[in-house]
Amino acid sequence: MKRLFVKALKNKFNMAKEDAIELAKTVEGIFNGEKEIEDMTIDKYARSLFYELQRERLLKLRRDEYKEQGKYIRKYYWSFNNDTIKEAAYEKYKEEKYQIYQKIPKNAWVTRTYCN
Repeated sequence: MKRLFVKALKNKFNMAKEDAIELAKTVEGIFNGEKEIEDMTIDKYARSLFYELQRERLLKLRRDEYKEQGKYIRKYYWSFNNDTIKEAAYEKYKEEKYQIYQKIPKNAWVTRTYCN
């Protein structure tokens, strides 16, 4: 799973392989071998990272609601979205339609050449 997760991170975020490996290690360290972790057990920085990964559908958030001592309590659980991770790992990085214009140096836009 780790290898697929690294490839998915690399493809989704256009990351260098070394960065994707380190990010995958961080996320898997937070999960600590579990398939699902409770949201309250992670710090705010990890939660911020998880929300970013959820936006790309690499992680899922599940809500569990139950009644305890007359009050409704909600707990949230994070897990890997294995289907999306597999899809993202095997797809090629899609370049945006007009991304090529960002590769042209800025000074090329402001200078002109005149022909006789």
